[in-house]
Amino acid sequence: MGTATVQGEIWGARAGDWAELNEPAWTDVFEAVLAEAGAEPGKRLLDIGCGAGGALVLARAHGADVAGLDASENFVAIARSRLPGARIEVGEMEEMPFEDGVFDVATAINSVQFSGDPVRALGEAKRVLCRGGTLVMLVWGKREDCELAWGTASAVFALVPPAPNPRPPVPWADAGIIEELMREAGLRSAASGAVEAPLAFPDADTAVKVVLAASARAIRHAGEAEVADTIRATLPRFTRADGSVVWTNRFRWVKAVRD
Repeated sequence: MGTATVQGEIWGARAGDWAELNEPAWTDVFEAVLAEAGAEPGKRLLDIGCGAGGALVLARAHGADVAGLDASENFVAIARSRLPGARIEVGEMEEMPFEDGVFDVATAINSVQFSGDPVRALGEAKRVLCRGGTLVMLVWGKREDCELAWGTASAVFALVPPAPNPRPPVPWADAGIIEELMREAGLRSAASGAVEAPLAFPDADTAVKVVLAASARAIRHAGEAEVADTIRATLPRFTRADGSVVWTNRFRWVKAVRD
């Protein structure tokens, strides 16, 4: 069994703020992944964990025939409104509601690491790809290379009580980790690299709303006011002279092929 119900509630709690305020800041990351994946005219592309459809909107603009999957009904509703005619489904990464071999390209942007069984999720990506099809998976880079992670998100995470019997964290950004999981899923890793991209927002109020949109667990435990105050307290070191808030980050991607 996957984790769609839990993850959908966490990430989709403030889907409107996520779509309007957060996703535009990820344009450079989305474009880098789409370029590696080969999102070209006529290509059938699936975005796994598509959120509110930000990457799919760009992929369609490049001429791809797009589809998406996400755990959040709220996100899927927004994605469907943005992408008339596209098949956007609510569901589990470990049990995708798509037929075998129907996509040329799949992307997984900060999604597979939240699945209950990453190897099974990657195996499902393989199943829905045609032979010769390409998967590009992207994760956050090492903590020290991601200002949002060490500078702000860590303070928010500290508000959440530790889970009982937590699983050891997977060092997703380390070389070889994703490649080995892909191998176990029957995919052949073909290339890897990094994307350095700032996440920039016009002012502190917007930055606070963006982080709140991904902080459902902390809000549930500590209340919105405390979480907002915690976020705001971290912002001065990332605030530019014009009042904008900019976190610089490095992401890691791995490309795989279905033989």
